[in-house]
Amino acid sequence: MKILDKLIIKEFLKTYFFVVVMLILVVLVLDFTEKNDTYIRNQVPTKDILMYMGNYGLYLNNLLTPITVFIAVIFITSKMAGRTEIVAILSSGVSFMRMLRPFLIAASMIGAISFLLNGWVLPGATAGVSAFKIQYLEKGQASTDPNIHIKVGPDAYAYISRFYRHGNTGYQFTLEEIRDGQLLSKLSSDRIQWDTAKNVWRLENWRLRVLKEYGEDYQVGSELDTVLSITPTDFNLPENHHETLKLPELSKQIKILEDRGADNVSYYRIERYVRFMSPFAALILTFIGVIMSARKTRGGSGFQIAMGFLLAFIYILLFILSRTFAEAGTQFPILAVWLPNIVFALTGLLLYKTVPR
Repeated sequence: MKILDKLIIKEFLKTYFFVVVMLILVVLVLDFTEKNDTYIRNQVPTKDILMYMGNYGLYLNNLLTPITVFIAVIFITSKMAGRTEIVAILSSGVSFMRMLRPFLIAASMIGAISFLLNGWVLPGATAGVSAFKIQYLEKGQASTDPNIHIKVGPDAYAYISRFYRHGNTGYQFTLEEIRDGQLLSKLSSDRIQWDTAKNVWRLENWRLRVLKEYGEDYQVGSELDTVLSITPTDFNLPENHHETLKLPELSKQIKILEDRGADNVSYYRIERYVRFMSPFAALILTFIGVIMSARKTRGGSGFQIAMGFLLAFIYILLFILSRTFAEAGTQFPILAVWLPNIVFALTGLLLYKTVPR
C-alpha cells in the first residue's frame, strides 16, 4: 500500500490545488470585470490592482476550501471506483479504514496549510483588501462611520459624532462614566485631536460634569491635554477588524477588550474559535467524500461530484448560520462555532456503516 498511498496523496493534492486555482481564477475574472469601470474612473494603479487580486485570491482560497476538498476527494475516489480499484484493494484484505489513510494524510496536510494561512497570512490579505476598498472603491473616504460608540472601560463609554483619519481629529466627543444605571461623570468636547508627539488627546471647548450625592461639580475650559484609554486606532477599526489580526494579535486584542469590559469582545473570541475549527473541516469532508464515492455507479462521477458540491454548500451555509448564531450572544459560542464539524462528523460516522467491506 505504500506506493499506492503516495500515488493517492499526490493525486489528491494535485487535484485539490488545480480545482482551487481554477475556481479562484474564475471568481477573480468576474470580480475584475465588475469593478473595471471603477478602476478606470478612479485611475487605480495596475500594481495596486494586482496586489488586491492576490490578497483577494488568498481570501477566496480559505472560503472555497470545503468545496475544493470535497470535489478533489470525490473526483479521485470515484475515478478509482470506476476502474474497480477500490474493489481490488478491499478484496486483497485491506480494510476500508486502511484505504482511507492516504486520503486523511493529504487532508491533514491541507488542514495544516489552512491553519497557517488563517493564523498568520490571511489576516494581512484581508487587511489589504479592506484598505484597497476604502482607498479606491469607496473613494478614499476621509472619515469613519458617524456616531461611534465604544466601551473603553467597565463603566466608561465614549461617543464621537465624526472622526477623520487624516489629522486624527474628531467632533462632538463625549466620555461618560455610568455605574448601576447612574451617570457619575460626563466629559464633553466640541473637538478632539490626537497629539502624536505626546501621545495624549487634546480637547477643545471642553466641559466636565461630576455628579455627587448633593449636587454636582461643573468645569469648563478652552483646551485640555488628557490621557484616555483609547487611541485613534479605536475609531478607525473596520467592521471586520477581528479578521485582520494574526493569531497572536487576536489573543492580545481579546485581552485588551476583556480588561475594558467591551461588549464586542465576543466577535474576537469567535474568530479565534473559527481559526482552530476550520482546519478540521478538511478531514471531516474528506472522510465523508471517500465514503460517498467509494461505490461504482452507472452514471459515473458526475452525480457524485454534484452531490459533493451540494454537501459542501450545505456545510458552508451551516457554518455561516452557526457563526451568526454564536455572534448573536449564545451561552455556548464555542459549541455553536463547532456545530458544522460536529454535525458532519456524525453524518460521516453514520455513512461509514454503509461502506463496502
